[in-house]
Amino acid sequence: MIKNGTRLQSQVCDTQVIVVRSADSLDDLRAGGVPMVPLDAEKSADATLDPAFSEGNAMGKRYVDEAGAEVLVTKAGAGTLSVGDTALSLKEAKPLPASD
Repeated sequence: MIKNGTRLQSQVCDTQVIVVRSADSLDDLRAGGVPMVPLDAEKSADATLDPAFSEGNAMGKRYVDEAGAEVLVTKAGAGTLSVGDTALSLKEAKPLPASD
């Protein structure tokens, strides 16, 4: 299982993430439709970006799945983050309380 603080990179784009909250679902974390690998691992030379998962992601944003897993994008790229075939959703910032 992937632990909190694990850094991963995409094999098909520039995306890099840090795991903020781990869950079993992250064992199938993908970017651009291709499984992500540890930052120090070799990228697959023949992996290609899946057009269905090419909407990209935003640096500094957190993405979550239904299982409660959360990743923070440290380097943005062209690949959509997903667990299997299910795209992760952008975590919305909690509104601050009014100060009036």
